[in-house]
Amino acid sequence: MHSKVLTFLRVGGSNTAGVKQGLVAGLAALALSMGGLTYGSSGGKSSLVRQASGLLQVETLLEGLQHPWALAFLPNDEGVLITERPGRLRLWREGRLSPALPGVPEVYARAQGGLLDVAIAPDFAENRHVYLAYAEQDSNTGRAGTAVGMGRLADDGRALENFKVIFRQQPKLSSGVHFGVRLVFDSAGHLFIALGENNQRSTAQDLDKHQGKLVRLMADGSVPPDNPFAGQPQTLPEIWSYGHRNPQGAALNPWTGRIWTHEHGPRGGDEINIPQAGLNYGWPIATHGRNYSGLAIPEAVGADVEGMEPPHYVWEESPAISGMAFYDAGRFPQWRHSVFIGALKDRELIRLELDGDRIVAEERLLGELDARIRDVRQGPDGYIYVLTDSGNGALLRLSPEPRRSQ
Repeated sequence: MHSKVLTFLRVGGSNTAGVKQGLVAGLAALALSMGGLTYGSSGGKSSLVRQASGLLQVETLLEGLQHPWALAFLPNDEGVLITERPGRLRLWREGRLSPALPGVPEVYARAQGGLLDVAIAPDFAENRHVYLAYAEQDSNTGRAGTAVGMGRLADDGRALENFKVIFRQQPKLSSGVHFGVRLVFDSAGHLFIALGENNQRSTAQDLDKHQGKLVRLMADGSVPPDNPFAGQPQTLPEIWSYGHRNPQGAALNPWTGRIWTHEHGPRGGDEINIPQAGLNYGWPIATHGRNYSGLAIPEAVGADVEGMEPPHYVWEESPAISGMAFYDAGRFPQWRHSVFIGALKDRELIRLELDGDRIVAEERLLGELDARIRDVRQGPDGYIYVLTDSGNGALLRLSPEPRRSQ
């Protein structure tokens, strides 16, 4: 059963319009140091925002991104890779943003489609492999689906080389929506791919289709022999779990080693799951949501259905969640054992406090910014980084107190 929220810390009730104005118009790039790597350019300023739990420092490192979707930190101070939905992969390094890197595949950049998630191979230091997830069109039908491939980041960081596709969602059924998609590696090096159901609800229950599935692969795209459906007739062996709607968050819990995912409900019913091998997570038969028209989902029989896993946590009213990051750094002890999730519709950053796997409190941050939060990651410096989703998207760095001189 899903956890109950014991505490809800609503943020921003005492903030003035001037603070909001300062956040929207006054945040500028600031010189920040992370080891040998510098983020931002000098001469700007940051803002302090009073939250229910104390002061939050918000620093804008970069603006002018076109619908950024995901970021990934490279090791050894090499920079940050950022995807932009129209099809650009950029490298942010030493306060400078690269042009679009050559070598990125052609993407289906319509509606929700485009260049989406990016992930770094666990053994990047040896092979420099970068993984991309994107929407790809079928030239025969005009429909689209999610594809995943990998390439080698050039030693100078100026190109993605030898890109090859290692996974394609089949069949391609999307007319522009519900691609998912998030990529995450587990501690054994398996690649998990969280896939949307292309707005074709019933396919999430079909084990001969990739729609609405969490897929588990080896890093080269091959299928692990211990996958739950490997060797079974009329099923796709790469499927790990099924019955998902449109997952746009996935992360490895650093304390348990288990994959967490979250997904958009329809009108209500956004949910977090901890997917287990071979289990059915219900969509569209079991859901807490309703159709956008307000009518019931035609296939739904209730919120809890026998033989289907209930969500670990659910929002009856949808924040429209995207991105997920566990916080396990030592820099800010007050954030330890938290998971951060972006909210597109609610235009906030959600922090969930954990007691083991139980979610015991919820805090809303960044409401004053009035920005769609698309992705959130913990940086190697122990700060939280977020991407805002707009035609003038930004990379922000957050800390729960003023940054002290190093």
